[in-house]
Parts: sequence; C-alpha cells; structure tokens
Amino acid sequence: MFVFWLAHSGKAIHRVYPTQGQEAFLEGHIEAFTAIGGIPTRHIRYDNLTSAVASVLHGTTDRRRTENQRWILFRSHFGFDAFYCQPGIAGAHEKGGVEGEVGRFRRNRLSPMPEVDSLAELNERIRGWEAEDDDRRIADRIRTVGEDFATEQPLLAPLPVEPFDPGLVLTPRVDRSSLITVRMVKYSVPVRFIGRKVRVSLRANEVVVFDGRTPIAAHPRIAARTGTSVQLDHYLEVLKIKPGAFPGSSALAAARATGTFTSAHEAFWAAARRVNGDARGTRELIDVLLLHRSMTEADVVAGIAAALKVGRSAPMWSRWKPAAMPRVGPIRAVTFLLTPLHPSIGLSV
Repeated sequence: MFVFWLAHSGKAIHRVYPTQGQEAFLEGHIEAFTAIGGIPTRHIRYDNLTSAVASVLHGTTDRRRTENQRWILFRSHFGFDAFYCQPGIAGAHEKGGVEGEVGRFRRNRLSPMPEVDSLAELNERIRGWEAEDDDRRIADRIRTVGEDFATEQPLLAPLPVEPFDPGLVLTPRVDRSSLITVRMVKYSVPVRFIGRKVRVSLRANEVVVFDGRTPIAAHPRIAARTGTSVQLDHYLEVLKIKPGAFPGSSALAAARATGTFTSAHEAFWAAARRVNGDARGTRELIDVLLLHRSMTEADVVAGIAAALKVGRSAPMWSRWKPAAMPRVGPIRAVTFLLTPLHPSIGLSV
C-alpha cells in the first residue's frame, strides 16, 4: 500500500497496487498529487527505498544519495525535493508520522480486510474513506483534518501541464502468435505487428503497448509470474481469412470469459450461420465485431438487436465504409438490414 501524508493537516492518500515496483511508487505519487491538487513546495521525506535510492553514501553528514535515474526524471518533472531519512534505527523517528498513519489506516479501515472484486473497487472505497477522514480530529487538535488542509492546499505548487508516464519502458518483439512477453506474462497485440518490436509502458495496473507514440493495445496487468491476456479484436483480420479457426480460438474463449463477447454477439452469430452457413456466417459476425473499432458498443449492440428482431441475418459490411460516410449529428443506432446471400445495410440516425 502506498501512503502519502501531509504533516501539517494530517491529510493522507492511500492506494493499493498489485506490485511494489517503481511503477507503483511513481503512480502513487501522481495519484496523491492529483488528489490534493498540487505538490509540496519544501520537500517530501522518504526512507531509503530502492525505487528512489540506488545507493547511500555512507560517511557523509549531508544525507547525500545516489538516486535512481527514473526517480530523478520524475522529481524534475514535478519539481520537488526529496529528504532522505538516516538508514536503520537512527532514522526511525524521522518518518514516524507517515508510519503512524499506515498503522491507523490499517487498523481502522483494513481490519478485517474488506471483500472486493478488484483493486479498482478497493481503491474507490479508499477514496470514500479519505473523504470521511477529512472530518476527523487528530489527538487534541481543535480543527479537523479537512479544515487544516483547506489552509495548507493553497500553499502547494501547481501540477505540471504535461503528463508523466510512470510506466517502466520495455521493447519486446511480437512473436508469431501476436504476443509479447512482459515479466514472464504474455499479452496480445494486433496481428499486423507480428515480427516487429513495440514499446511497452509497464504500469502498476495496466500494460500499454505503443507503435511509436500511437497506442495499439492495453491490458490489465497480470501480477502473477505467468499468464496470458488475449483480446479477440487483435486477431479479427486473421480469423476472417480462416473462419474455421474462430470457434475454437483462445481469443474467443478469452472474450467469453471477460464478457466482451456478449449474448447479443452469440445470438447474431447463431442466426448468421443458420442462414448462410458456418464460414460465411462467421465472417459476417467478424464484420460486426470490427465495427466496435469505429462505433460505440451501444450502437453496435442496438444494431444487432434490430437485426435479430427482424429475424434475418448476415450483412455484407465490405460495401459500407463508416469513415467515408458524411456524419450529420450523432449516430444513435445502427440497423442491420439482413438478407441471405444478397445482403445490404441500412443506417438510422
């Protein structure tokens, strides 16, 4: 758990991450700075954790440290100084405030451990608890945490305009299965990148893949030592050429498991195969899935529902290019006008 504590007001920001790596350390700072609306102007106090300190220069009296290069870039971007506590017992009293906050929060909020479905849900609860803590008084103070923070907040330095990517940058090569390996875990990317090197930002909660500066894939980070995260969308072009591989593909199994391949898609696929056969019906489903790249899920699902209501199936999407169509007002729904062998498509706006 990352904890950021302001000494004057006692306001604290807490976040739980699946890793203790530097990416979580940096992301925790960004979350904290955003939550309090600024950056402390004097300094921030730390122990000698490896995410910040490469080595302690023993024998000096000025607390000099050899800092991690990524940490130096981060501090320079946000414009704050770091104060490092003395190593060992000698420095224990120098960070008692934040360690006391860690203990208080764990006793009052995390014991017993709340039952949640994800870390995102837990962190959302934590945000609510932090808001409640604004009304508490520390020891014999007259003012609440929130009241003292209202005095403290205007003294913070403003946040930088440009964002900082807290992720660890890696450059894996895409294998023949359109997968990259990051920390012994495999993640899919679009098949057009097979054989190429891509840039990865390994973040605390997600893995984002770039081609140059363009994001091409994003996955929730798998914290286990092994595993695979596959997205069906990354394989659609290949599966359209080989529709027979679609039903047994691991990409489809993953989409079903995560709920991105919905009952509406299943129903459309069944109807398309019933009217036009397995191969053609599967290709028509893939054309529908490709629409998710340029349209909202609600629009595509509405179109599927309309097609099923009509009771006929299988549009020929290659005759329709959404990017080339003039758009007048927001598209609210797509209607698939479906006929076997001689399909067409209509659009309602």
